[in-house]
Amino acid sequence: MMFFSPSRPSVASGLWQDWRDDVACVFARDPAARGLPEVLLAYPGVHAVLLHRVTNRLWHADWKLTARLLAAFARWLTNVDIHPGATIGKRFFIDHGAGVVIGETAEIGNDVTMYHGVTLGGTTWNKEKRHPTLGNNVLIGAGAKILGAINLGDNVRVGANSVVIKDVPPCCTVIGIPGRIIQQKGIKIQDPRGIDLDHHLVPDPVGKALSCLVDRLDELENNQKRFVVAEETCGSCEAEGVCHGEDVVVLKQAAGGK
Repeated sequence: MMFFSPSRPSVASGLWQDWRDDVACVFARDPAARGLPEVLLAYPGVHAVLLHRVTNRLWHADWKLTARLLAAFARWLTNVDIHPGATIGKRFFIDHGAGVVIGETAEIGNDVTMYHGVTLGGTTWNKEKRHPTLGNNVLIGAGAKILGAINLGDNVRVGANSVVIKDVPPCCTVIGIPGRIIQQKGIKIQDPRGIDLDHHLVPDPVGKALSCLVDRLDELENNQKRFVVAEETCGSCEAEGVCHGEDVVVLKQAAGGK
């Protein structure tokens, strides 16, 4: 039975309340929002969520084709692809919206914020739970990919462009490819390699590792100078390619040199 059936007024009133909450939460999370008409007319992320509230009710009322057609229209309109079967909690906000994909078995808690380019994707073709589950107050940065039937606890923050493929405990910050937990709430991480940052100071572990490698190469090259034999002292010995420091005399004599 459809969500607007007269026999189910509570469903329709619940939809209206969800819509109100979805619009109201924008003003708390986006300082660029200046008024209700602007949000209703110019925010594709809001349009996508409002339409999903309808398609999800159609889906669970077994109007699945109608739900998919309306979801396809919403994707064309907003560039946000949310499967009608996805479960989304209250006050869900997609900022900017473009390129967001949310799979069929994804579950999203209350007060979740998501930025453009995010994917809640599956890792199997089997008809089972194959998409992520997000807790309450989760923030997903732009371009992040959350893949598989994994769980992100409450208050988790995922850095932009991260790829998360394992469970993340509550109150953690995760970044990188693959995603790594860099900080937990109330815990200051001290790492000799420099990863000691808040979420707004996202580290560059690859750049840091390359810098360490360069320093190490410099050290190795300086040490190697002790084992390099000067060209004028090596003569025409056939073994010069294996001469090493103090062993040079022994090696040259063994090869017939002077």
